[in-house]
Amino acid sequence: MPDPHPARPPRGGEKHAEKHADKLADKHAQRAAAPRSARSRTARTDKRTLFSRMIEFLSPGPDSRAELISSIAEAEDRELIEPESRKMLEGVIRMADLTAGDAMVAAPRMDLLSIDAPYEQLLYSVIKTAHSRFPVYEDSRDNIIGILMAKDLLKVQRAPEINLRALLRPAVFVPESKGLNELLRDFRTNRNHLAIVIDEFGNTAGLITIEDVLEEIVGEIEDEFDEKDGESDIYTLADGSQRVAGDTLISVVNQAFDTSLPDDAFDTIGGLVAHQIGHVPRRGESAEFGGLVFSAMLTRGGTVRWFKVTRATADELDTTG
Repeated sequence: MPDPHPARPPRGGEKHAEKHADKLADKHAQRAAAPRSARSRTARTDKRTLFSRMIEFLSPGPDSRAELISSIAEAEDRELIEPESRKMLEGVIRMADLTAGDAMVAAPRMDLLSIDAPYEQLLYSVIKTAHSRFPVYEDSRDNIIGILMAKDLLKVQRAPEINLRALLRPAVFVPESKGLNELLRDFRTNRNHLAIVIDEFGNTAGLITIEDVLEEIVGEIEDEFDEKDGESDIYTLADGSQRVAGDTLISVVNQAFDTSLPDDAFDTIGGLVAHQIGHVPRRGESAEFGGLVFSAMLTRGGTVRWFKVTRATADELDTTG
């Protein structure tokens, strides 16, 4: 028979105190049960830890990510690490500041399949794009109802009565603000390689794969199916600004914005912006010239992957003029 007066569950500080007490009890019990040799090793470890702390106090390490990156660059200059190792280490450090929105494939560039598309069209899309996973939508591209594995579709190519819904796997949705470190951990834990990124209003902002996250560490990962699609390098964002790929040809930018940016010395807009300000812009850094403001949205491997481009205001023109 259940107790008519169950004990009140601990709350707030009581619960924390109980946890702390349990930890202390376990700690003392382990010490009491440990053999003398184990306690001796623990004492030596404590001494080494204390010595390490003294060294760190006398010669402190970097106290910011910028200083840490600078130290890594210095290690490369002294030939202590290889250039590729430096790039990977810098990628790991910088990834702590990046979110899903920074590394995603934006919605206009997503390859989607319609739930109502005939089988022949689905098969053609799978073969043409060579993706292994496809978001599937119904009625509207914002209405993602699941993920289709290419291998699942190819298994039933001899079955004309295919039921596409039965092949769909649940879609994973993440906010734009989700950190890449956390997202990579989720990908590995859940064995999921693709997530749909949604904005603050619940609309589809893009998609991100585990490859996109890893590219932040090791740089661009290309294969024989990657193609250059110049027509999709510029598109409009929700606030009316334009998102422009750093490797977009200057001639394409001039045509899109009706500008006359010089293209005699540089081919891409990323190269031109870096030349104008004297270095490769960091994430969030902006430059104004030619009547446009270029803000670096995503940098990778020493280049700018994406710029946010807006028309320069009168105040900005006066300042730079």
